[in-house]
This record gives sequence, C-alpha cells and structure tokens, in this order.
Amino acid sequence: MIIGVGIDVAEIERFGAALERTPQLADRLFVGSELTLPSGERRGVASLAARFAAKEALAKALGAPGGLLWSDAEVWVEESGQPRLRVTGTVAARAAELGVRSWHVSLSHDAGVASAVVIAEG
Repeated sequence: MIIGVGIDVAEIERFGAALERTPQLADRLFVGSELTLPSGERRGVASLAARFAAKEALAKALGAPGGLLWSDAEVWVEESGQPRLRVTGTVAARAAELGVRSWHVSLSHDAGVASAVVIAEG
C-alpha cells in the first residue's frame, strides 16, 4: 500500500550558489557518504541537488511534518546504480508512525534542474 508520494525539483545553479555562499550548508544537509563518490572524489553539484530534492520529496511523502533532520535521511546507491534511502532518527520515527516499510526513490538532473520522486510504501 502506498502511504505517501513526494516530488521535488532544485535548480542546480541556485543550489550550487547556496553551497558556495554557506560552506557549512553541505554538512547540515548531507551525511558524509553523500558528499563523495565511491572513488572518493567530491560529488558534483547536480548530484547533490538531486539528493537534496530527494530529501525534500521524502519529507513530502511523510506529510511534511516539522522537526525532521536532514541528516536523518541518506541517499545511497547500490552497485547496480539504483538509488536507495536510509532513514534514521526523526525520519525513521515518522515513517514508523505511518507504517512505512519500504522506500522507492528516483533521481534525475538535466537542463539545469535536479528532480526526485519518493514513494513511501507500507
């Protein structure tokens, strides 16, 4: 059963400018593993914008309650390239309240825009 669906978009250039203006912003929005590629290189702005959009979409799928922490949601990628969500703390607590058992996430970025869709399934 679908419990919630969220979608979000982020303008890549605007998101990158925000990261440049406020260097500590990346540490507030992302866990360490989200900031780097498996090779250890720093993840690009388009990829980070898509991950931010996923976190926004995740909040919407949960009904956008206050009090969720950005660092309590992590976007990670399987070896196959499939993005996945890992939730802890405040996000996991809200998901448990709603009966969420699994997540589906899709990320994309093109033409200056990053987007994400998240489906919460119970």
